[in-house]
Amino acid sequence: MRTPPGGITPVRPEPAAAPSDDGSTDTAVLRALRKIRVPQKQRNRELALLIFAFLVNGSAVVLVQLGAAGEVDPKFLIYLGVLTALALALHITLRIVARDADPFVVPIATVLTGIGLAMIYRLDVHWGRHGWAAYSNRQLAWAGIALVGAILVIVLLRNYRVLFRYTYLFGLAGVVLLLLPMVPGLGTDAGADVWISLGIFSFQPGEIAKICLAIFFAGYLVRTRDSLTSTSKRFLGFTWPRARELGPLLVLWLVSLGIIVMQHDLGTGLLIFGMFVAMLYVATGKTSWVLIGVVLAAGGAFVAWRVLPYVHGRFDNWLNAFDPDLYWSYGGSAQLVDGIFGMAHGGLLGTGLGQGRPWLTPVAESDYIFPSLGEELGLIGLFAILALYMVFTARGLRIGVNGQDDFGKLLAVGVSFTVALQVVIMVGGVTRLIPLTGLATPFLAAGGSSLVANWLIVAILLRISDAVRSRPRVVIG
Repeated sequence: MRTPPGGITPVRPEPAAAPSDDGSTDTAVLRALRKIRVPQKQRNRELALLIFAFLVNGSAVVLVQLGAAGEVDPKFLIYLGVLTALALALHITLRIVARDADPFVVPIATVLTGIGLAMIYRLDVHWGRHGWAAYSNRQLAWAGIALVGAILVIVLLRNYRVLFRYTYLFGLAGVVLLLLPMVPGLGTDAGADVWISLGIFSFQPGEIAKICLAIFFAGYLVRTRDSLTSTSKRFLGFTWPRARELGPLLVLWLVSLGIIVMQHDLGTGLLIFGMFVAMLYVATGKTSWVLIGVVLAAGGAFVAWRVLPYVHGRFDNWLNAFDPDLYWSYGGSAQLVDGIFGMAHGGLLGTGLGQGRPWLTPVAESDYIFPSLGEELGLIGLFAILALYMVFTARGLRIGVNGQDDFGKLLAVGVSFTVALQVVIMVGGVTRLIPLTGLATPFLAAGGSSLVANWLIVAILLRISDAVRSRPRVVIG
């Protein structure tokens, strides 16, 4: 059927309800019939992809056990089965309350989480870590918490537009979460000042803060888009904003620099500023905002490099990584170089799961899990992982572009871009394309706070995509 001018596709009107025996119209039955979708194509597609993801995850763990230990340990497979059951529970929940949600997001997140678990477990086998001392067991527990949290968001957040009402509350929550590591008695000495201790475990509040700030940025830009899109003049082929509209961007730039200076956290500062610039571009459609953001980020990085010893060390390790003196110095480039040699050892096809030596690189289960996977899966395996990230981001951006309202569009784009930017920063850092920063590779790296935050992002995208696909069509005639 050809679409008429105006972009509205005519839909055949539904037939009138047949009267029942008592002469009344049985609208309740018809309403129930309209809610039934047989088959649920999106959910069936998701189930097929999930089964494939479960097979990949289980096979990866078995290969690790055979390659590293020479035998299969059913105990860890049982633990992985519990995680599989939770993923199926999320799928069933979507069938009931969000049957039109995107079918690719959950399988991609599941297989990335499983591959990360297999590599973390592989390192535990080498170091002989067992029980709660094993990073893989803790990662499994956090993965279970993350999936339960995603299910709760899907069930409780029936209408994501409710978040728009609390725009400034989420902004305040994001700032408070970023400041928590500076509270006496809460902060830890684990590298950068971004962790807080809650007794039996540590948590990185900045991971949850990025979600709160994404909600705040989306609500704020929807409210102020008209003023931000006002123009003064065109220069060099671009429409440049007026000076007074630069205020929000400058404030976020200063906040990002403050995070770098006070918490020694270059990654979070770049992530928050990059997310805001991307959402600002989507809200206004003005390329000049991106150019201004890039100039500010480059200027801030240059000043931090010249002034802050912490940032200067990162740049020095990046530019002079293979300097022998720097390699053997404390806090030098040994970690970066070892990771590069590990990926080179993997070659095109890799050494095979459980048969490499990823433990030679310090903190291989967290910051350097990407080089660890590159050694045992090879360049082809790394490309497959990057392709999964690419599809995940593309689905998130598509959800945003097709959104019903401006808030949903900006929120979906914001959280999707956050995942993509985090991958770019970490992969670029461990491959020596850019200076290394202290972020976690989404879904793969060991770290409960990062895993929980990324699965909450999955839940938000599912909720927005369900609203996009299930929106009512316009009936003509």
